[in-house]
Amino acid sequence: MQSTIIIVNLLGAVALLLFGLAQVKDGVTRAFGVKLRTVLATGTKSGPRSLLSGFLATIALQSSTATALTVASFAERDLIKPRMAQVVLLGANIGTAVTAWIFANGVAWLSPMLILTGIVLRKGTSTARQGGGTALVGVGLMLLSLHLLSAATEPMRDSPALGAFIGLLDGAWPVALLLSTVLAFVSSSSLAVVVLILSLASADILSTGLIIVLILGANLGGAIPPVVATLSAPASARRITIGNLIVRTVGCLIALPLAGYGAMFLQQLPLAQNMLPVDAHLIFNLALATLAWPFSGLMSEMMAKIVPDDPKTEEGPRFLDINALDTPVVALANATREVLVVGDTIERMLIRAENAFKHNDLAPLAEIIMLEKKVDTRQQDVKIYLSQLGRKGLDEDDARRSITIIDYAINLEHIGDIIEKGLCEQIRKKILNGFKFSDEGYDELKTLFDMTIENLRAAQSIFVTGDFDLARRLMEIKIDIRRLEKRSSGRHLERLRDGLMQSLQTSSLHLDMLRDLKRINAHIVSVAHPILDQGGVLGESRLRATDKAV
Repeated sequence: MQSTIIIVNLLGAVALLLFGLAQVKDGVTRAFGVKLRTVLATGTKSGPRSLLSGFLATIALQSSTATALTVASFAERDLIKPRMAQVVLLGANIGTAVTAWIFANGVAWLSPMLILTGIVLRKGTSTARQGGGTALVGVGLMLLSLHLLSAATEPMRDSPALGAFIGLLDGAWPVALLLSTVLAFVSSSSLAVVVLILSLASADILSTGLIIVLILGANLGGAIPPVVATLSAPASARRITIGNLIVRTVGCLIALPLAGYGAMFLQQLPLAQNMLPVDAHLIFNLALATLAWPFSGLMSEMMAKIVPDDPKTEEGPRFLDINALDTPVVALANATREVLVVGDTIERMLIRAENAFKHNDLAPLAEIIMLEKKVDTRQQDVKIYLSQLGRKGLDEDDARRSITIIDYAINLEHIGDIIEKGLCEQIRKKILNGFKFSDEGYDELKTLFDMTIENLRAAQSIFVTGDFDLARRLMEIKIDIRRLEKRSSGRHLERLRDGLMQSLQTSSLHLDMLRDLKRINAHIVSVAHPILDQGGVLGESRLRATDKAV
């Protein structure tokens, strides 16, 4: 029973540490997210600046994984050179080690004061104050977890079972390395494992050599989560995270056979025994950065060979057969199929944008830029193709169909621009600044997102079939969309008048997103215009008829 209580206390303390880490990351991202990304994007012009940028970003975020993923996203968009990206991650590794060293140096007494200060700041109105308060609460919880870890491991000193287990690990260093690696990977935090090792070391149950081996495993395991997170990313992003994993793996493989000599070296230094884990952690990362930095260029070249470029997809038109221009009916069918591909691409863009909005995730936005370029290229190809068809001479029906196809393609291209330059920027602001919509505001925007995607699917069917009833129904939905946008704007203003904090913070974003989704639906509904016009039910003006004065 006693051992069960010890394990529960130990796991609870580790869970509190991980929760504190998450709070720090969320708070700093909310308060300084844009500035941190700017520092990382602009502070990588030289090796020293890159190292410092990675170090500072990791100190602020308390997570080398977060820094690695940010740098990988920059590499994906060619905002940072691969060589400098590797140097940034060396700085991030040092930042994690320094963070552990700071926390271990007897500042646990600050925990209550930091939590109290953080709670007070969270009551503020500005996003920066709220984010800073959340970060301080996270730091306080991390310090509190250190105290709980120390208390949880104290009964372990006299545990025969733990002593036997530690003895087995001390005689099998590769197994100890693997165990520590798995723990760091599962917890997605090398810092958490280092702190756990620190607590065990304070109980005086670990030899110096075993401490070094466990620290090596923590470093190795901490490099795996970014690799897993970028498995589906482009090759440029994967090269950064896999390169960092290779650097740490090589460092650990070199250091493992020398752990015994390292233990003798540390014992000769004037270091406190209970601080050996964090000292070893810091020394290892400083040594790794010193040795790996000169080879960062070589590493980038090697990664370009290990991780080949992504296979090039078919960028050109799929269905625009030049040989079919002599047969207008076939050529128009080909152009229709090509424009349907453009519509499907627009649907993917909308889905990616909605996923980013719902899950506060920047990753889906990265693909939208690429998809929008495809939309521009394909609609241009369609216009050129149909202009060539026009030279062959068309009857009235074929000429009308050609104009309808071009109009729909142009409207789809406009939708792509609105998604990329409007919705994406607004969603990016929401995520980076940590804004949160009120429950009502979120539901209204989500409903409008879902309706927009469904309307686009209906438009695709109308474009192919020319179904009059479906076109009329889509035109009626446009009225519903207009009413929904007007009603949502009115409710939002009511929430502003009521002083709802979430509405105050997101006012501009809410109204801008409503406007852009309304504009997208207006372009979608345009597919019904030629069908209804031909049926004689489309008026030239929305103005009501009034009797003129005589």
